[in-house]
Amino acid sequence: MSEVLAGKAAVITGGSTGIGLATARRFLAEGASVVIAGRRQTELDKAVAELGGDVLAVQADVSDADDLDHLYARVRETRGRIDILFANASILQGHSLGGITEDLVDRHLDINVKGLVLTVEKALPLITDGGAVIVTSSVDGVKGGPGRSVYAATKAAGRNLVRSWMQELSDRRIRVNAVSPGRTETPGLAALAGDLDVEEFFGHLATGMPGGRNIQPDEVAAAVTFLASDDASGINGIDLPVDGGFAQI
Repeated sequence: MSEVLAGKAAVITGGSTGIGLATARRFLAEGASVVIAGRRQTELDKAVAELGGDVLAVQADVSDADDLDHLYARVRETRGRIDILFANASILQGHSLGGITEDLVDRHLDINVKGLVLTVEKALPLITDGGAVIVTSSVDGVKGGPGRSVYAATKAAGRNLVRSWMQELSDRRIRVNAVSPGRTETPGLAALAGDLDVEEFFGHLATGMPGGRNIQPDEVAAAVTFLASDDASGINGIDLPVDGGFAQI
């Protein structure tokens, strides 16, 4: 690794598994100190043991304002600032019109929209001028799709927030970008397999992908690392698809 993030202090929500964990690994390899946040302490403990290096784990639910206050208090105590914020935490629960419940809508909005807004809002006093904010959106925010309409709507909302925040933070030279994964082999996607074997489920999804394969978490992490680095100093307000071309078909 070239250590393009040397000396940077990074915070990753949803950092204990999947894309968040892969990004934490990349950030550490590139010289950053990393704070990961997640809802499940067991998963956080596993992540810390796997990652090693300059990493701190804080249990926090992004939909809970008090949890976020605790997270950023720990960041202030241990890092003093945030150079890179990767607002990655989100959920996807399968649902179809005709079976959508109020609880399902509330949960998606609480984590994917309110949680995203509060994650960035409460981090602002710690984010350095010239820092980088990256938001995890999804190709579903553009394509939509059966069985995930509410989720897709929340991801479209995240993409639009990036457009507004990029302008609002321009006086502080804080770049705000989105990354949009598509069909990425994460534990979250595996949870949608239901009664199917996970590998069989992933294989089925791959048949609908250009190139016939799904995306791996480290491929998304590589894109996030680029957006977080000074190599992307001229890139602001974009939505970077990491989907093997899925959004184009």
